[in-house]
Amino acid sequence: MALHAFRLRPGSGGAGRWRGGDGVVRELEFLRPLAAGILSERRALAPFGLAGGGPGAKGLNLLVRAGSGRTVSLGGKATVAVAAGDRIIIHTPGAGGYGPPDAADGGGGRHGGKAKDGDGGRHGGRADAPAPEAMRGSVNEYRLRQEGA
Repeated sequence: MALHAFRLRPGSGGAGRWRGGDGVVRELEFLRPLAAGILSERRALAPFGLAGGGPGAKGLNLLVRAGSGRTVSLGGKATVAVAAGDRIIIHTPGAGGYGPPDAADGGGGRHGGKAKDGDGGRHGGRADAPAPEAMRGSVNEYRLRQEGA
């Protein structure tokens, strides 16, 4: 197998006060016939944003046939027979953004920021940590219930 591309996928991260991380694009060429399989997620449903953040871009898996140049979308889970010269192009999904986009920066989001007042240092002094009232989710709620018991 030969690697033809491995690069960031600009703009695939979701908008938000803290923009989601971008995915990557990988392009691989098969050098001999074989059976290729892919097992991936977030191809049908976009990665969700949190606390008003926008979703990240969905992923995409493409097979480009060498002989015909025909491009086929493989979906998230597939096994296919490939010939020498066939290529697979994998677009990984971007992460969802966190927090509503800030009007001052045009809605695109930023990567830094200050923790809200009243944080009390619970997040190790990280400047980008969300305030406790903004933290939601089963793991965090479980942890808080355990600490309160």
